[in-house]
Parts: sequence; structure tokens; C-alpha cells
Amino acid sequence: MKTNNKTYHMSILALFIAIVIVQNFVPLFGYIPVGPLSITTIHITVIVAALVLGWKDGAFVGGVWGLITFIRAFVSPTSPIAPIVFTNPIVSIVPRILIGIVTAVVFYFIYKWWKNKTLAMVIASVLGSLVNTVLVLGLIYLLYHGQAANFYKVDMGQLLPYIMGLVVTNGVPEMILAGVVAPLIAAPLQKLVRKN
Repeated sequence: MKTNNKTYHMSILALFIAIVIVQNFVPLFGYIPVGPLSITTIHITVIVAALVLGWKDGAFVGGVWGLITFIRAFVSPTSPIAPIVFTNPIVSIVPRILIGIVTAVVFYFIYKWWKNKTLAMVIASVLGSLVNTVLVLGLIYLLYHGQAANFYKVDMGQLLPYIMGLVVTNGVPEMILAGVVAPLIAAPLQKLVRKN
């Protein structure tokens, strides 16, 4: 019975990894263009994995996304700035791993205190999304502010306001999307995984 449980768990984990891979390579599935920007949806898969399987597997699924981002920055960049910033694993991999960890830990503690699973999932999903946005853009600013200013065609004094604008235009819709969609997917999956 223990082997069957482990096999079942591994198959669910493999499914999440497969979804992340598909989202990275199928146009309009993982990155939805909205005007000159794009809304990321891959973080939702990482958040759902963390809510359903826990922090270790959530971190692993996030790490897979980060590794794909890192490799694509060298061979098939998703944007003109990707070869500059995402070739650094601190920017491309670490924030994605932390999505899974933060989501699962926040969910655990909020659910433990308030016993409201839906509220815990919503807050954990929003914070998981926020971790990705703040860390990626924050690390770009800290590590590449000179290059980023040139790339975004803004002067150095305007780079921080510009990045804060990206947090609002990209980060807020991504957080709202995560807060709504991730709990809707994770709640029935949690029941199914625990049942089996």
C-alpha cells in the first residue's frame, strides 16, 4: 500500500511538471500578451502544486520552471532582456522555488490558526504570486539596474518607478488571477489526493 501511495504521489508530481513544461513552450498558455506586457500563468501551476502536495514538491515544480527559464535565456529567450537577467540562476530559479515554499507555509499556518481552508488558499496564492513578482523585479533592479535602465529605455532615476509600475500592471493582475484560480483548482485536487 505504501508503494502505491508513493507511486500515486509521484504521478501527480509528474503531471504538475508536465503542465509547467507545456506552459513554457505552448504560445499563449504560460505567458499571455496584454499590449506590450505579458501576464504569467505558470506561477499558478506552482502554487497549486504547493497547495496540493506541500512545500517540497511546490519548490520542486517551481525549480523546474526556473530551470526552464534559465535554459531558455541561453537558447531561446522569451524577451530581449532575458539573456541579460535570466542567465543568472539567482533571478531565474530562486524566486520560482520560493513560490512553492511560501505558498505552502503560508497556507499551513493560516489554515492552522483560522481553520478556513478557502481563505488560507486565497491568501497563500496571492502571497506566492507576490513573491515571484517582487523577487524577480527586485533582483533585476538590484543586480542589473544599469543594464535594465538602458533596456527599458528609462533613465536611472526613473527605473525604480518604472519597475514599481510593472508590479502594478503585471504583478497585481497575476496576484488576482492566482488568488481566484489556484484555490478553485487546488481545493478539489486536495480532496482527491488525500482520498487516494
